[in-house]
Amino acid sequence: MTLFTETELKQVADAIEKVEQHTDAELVTVLARQADNYLYIPTLWAAVIALLIPLLLKLTPFWLSGDELLMLQWFNFIALALLFRVPGIMMSLVPKSVKHWRASNLARRQFLENNLHHTKGETGVLIFIAEAEHYVEIIADRGISQHVSDEQWQGIVNDLVGSIKRKQTLPGMLRCIEACGEKLKQHAPATESKNELPNHLVVLR
Repeated sequence: MTLFTETELKQVADAIEKVEQHTDAELVTVLARQADNYLYIPTLWAAVIALLIPLLLKLTPFWLSGDELLMLQWFNFIALALLFRVPGIMMSLVPKSVKHWRASNLARRQFLENNLHHTKGETGVLIFIAEAEHYVEIIADRGISQHVSDEQWQGIVNDLVGSIKRKQTLPGMLRCIEACGEKLKQHAPATESKNELPNHLVVLR
């Protein structure tokens, strides 16, 4: 996961503060290393491969007794379960649909946990990033979503996803906040001075 210095964290907070000076919307940014530990995935793959060993042995000239075959299956299961827990390997084994489903669920929980549904005028906006999944979602409450559709956010989302893949999370995040600010300034311009929610980046370990 990208580790931000205090200076970089302040850059994010300053960017959010700058946006909120021109809009009634409340913007919160959440960064998660990954949306789930996916520990069942390595176990599942290891179990499937271990169960296939007898079929694979039939294609070879080797012959094993029942006890030897059982020991071989157990050894392979344990070794593969540990190997597949290496983060880079594990994430490649998780289906994209599962990664996005888990990240999407976490994004919605963060929207609620950060009280974005309790803002005045229902103007809360969440920028959610699950870095390991290369997943980004912008969730807006009804006061904003009635003016800005999901399709209008998509270009901003795509740009940030590309930055994460290039390991340029911070620059991408700052551009994302600025781009969101332009839309929010247009569709929910500031009518009063307020700051209902913290501006700092929320980091989930």
